[in-house]
Amino acid sequence: MPVYLQVSSLTKSYGDRLLFADISFGISEGQRIGLIAKNGTGKTTLLNLIAGKEDADSGEVVFRRDLRIGYLEQNPQIPEGLTVLQACLSPVVAGLTGIPGSSNSHPALNPQSTELELKAKQILSRFKINDFHRITEELSGGQLKRVALAKVLLDEPDFLMLDEPTNHLDLEMIEWLEESMSRSRTTLLMVTHDRYFLDRICSEIIEIDNCRIYPYKGNYSYYLEKRQERMEAQNMELERANNLFRKELEWMRRQPQARATKAKARIDAFYDLEKTVNRAKTGGEMKISGQPSHLGKKIFEAHHISKRFGDITITKDFNYVFSRYEKLGIVGNNGTGKTTFIRMLMGEIPPDAGSFDIGETIRFGYYSQTGMPFDEKMKVIDAIRNRAEIIDLGAGNQLTASRFLSHFLFPPEKQQDFVHKLSGGEKQRLHLCTVLAGNPNFLILDEPTNDLDIITLTILEDYLAAFKGCVIIVSHDRYFMDKVVDHVLVFKGQGEIKDFPGNYTQYRDTKQNPEKESSKPLNSHKRKSQQPSPNPQLSFKEKRELELLEKTIPELEAEQSRLETELSSGKLSPGELQEKSLRVGQILEELDEKTVRWMELVEKEL
Repeated sequence: MPVYLQVSSLTKSYGDRLLFADISFGISEGQRIGLIAKNGTGKTTLLNLIAGKEDADSGEVVFRRDLRIGYLEQNPQIPEGLTVLQACLSPVVAGLTGIPGSSNSHPALNPQSTELELKAKQILSRFKINDFHRITEELSGGQLKRVALAKVLLDEPDFLMLDEPTNHLDLEMIEWLEESMSRSRTTLLMVTHDRYFLDRICSEIIEIDNCRIYPYKGNYSYYLEKRQERMEAQNMELERANNLFRKELEWMRRQPQARATKAKARIDAFYDLEKTVNRAKTGGEMKISGQPSHLGKKIFEAHHISKRFGDITITKDFNYVFSRYEKLGIVGNNGTGKTTFIRMLMGEIPPDAGSFDIGETIRFGYYSQTGMPFDEKMKVIDAIRNRAEIIDLGAGNQLTASRFLSHFLFPPEKQQDFVHKLSGGEKQRLHLCTVLAGNPNFLILDEPTNDLDIITLTILEDYLAAFKGCVIIVSHDRYFMDKVVDHVLVFKGQGEIKDFPGNYTQYRDTKQNPEKESSKPLNSHKRKSQQPSPNPQLSFKEKRELELLEKTIPELEAEQSRLETELSSGKLSPGELQEKSLRVGQILEELDEKTVRWMELVEKEL
């Protein structure tokens, strides 16, 4: 296969911040590569360097001659004064110019072509942009991104670079794009946080980690497996280095006179070793789980909620009773009212009719897709310390603000950076940290995956899986929803809302196979756990879960009874009293959660 792109010995830094050093790789015709890295470590910068929009410190980028190249930037800029259709047909929009080796002379790009104009309209319509004569200055950032995406798809370049192509797309658009890209033969280099999209489109992965690149000849699932093997191998190597360092440190302390003798080589080796052991362990994403403040039985109830904006109905006589420990996903096309519903729940927008009755114990933590304003001159650590110096995780667990930030991939040196030095994704990660630092018992996350990297999303998924509180997530990220939520509300538009008992993939399967449809319109209903499921079949996993619950619940009840007898005996020390009282409280919480789940499974089995 001919080589389309060769990157040789590329190095890039900003001031004292090194992004990558002396990296080299090539991309040949037909390869489809996903680029993965933590936010702020150079993904977008690398694409910009390849596209010629930034200069490297050293190294070179060489394209094959006469190669037609397309580039969808993360935040594309479109010249003013163009209509949507003109922008889509124009040869000066969306990256076919300004890249070494690109060409705009392709005969298929004749803007007079009726066939091309028709195709442009079809692609724009797929992205819910139907006013083709609207001036681009009137479009939102998300709409501009979709116009630019339509442009690069229309141009059908030989080599295509995409920076977060699924941002600002709803699920229907993402699935259309996924299908379209699967059929395309275009050579691809892509940055995306959408792991299903990445897994199904890309056959190779390049990871940037610790200023180096690591190639993986497989899709995202393969990458996960091999990356774990690499981390374990490097961590073993680091552990051996630590052991050696301890021995060498003892020698250095015992032999100060050796500094001026023939042992100089060993001393130099000692300092090299010191640099090695000071590195953080590879892939050291630490797990953190919180036990939030007490959650009462009443969470919130929605009573006859109605809301309209002109001719658009958001909700219509909507009723809902939210249960303890519920993890709810909200999905739907853009413009169906998902964020408006959240803002009504948070009291930011009043409903036209009806009311929300929120429990007294509820402490909301709200992650907004618009982010939060930070003082740009503030240090990262101070942004969290202004919220709390000590982060209370519940159940007696506490972390300092610094340690808490470390869990979310802000190492101590990064914590001393000023906010203005952070990338957009890093600011969103900091926003997430400020929300979680408040120790909420009800998390509302509105499009949390848009600006968070895959590694941060994995940490957040682990956190939410262990979170002993309530969660509502609005997201177009299918992978994220499948891992976190136990059922979904589907906003279908014009006030039609359905409750589906399962994750997004299960809902999609029933949508494609209507005979399996088990969701019901939500107008005067309560949630699924209060109505028997019309599908009596339990999966193998659910049957095992039910068996385990039927064993665990009596054991917890027996432990509770035993502890209550000990507490009333009068024979316990103050320390024992406190310890056993705390355990009783934990048991009650566990029993409540497990009993609710047992009832759900039994109802489904009946």
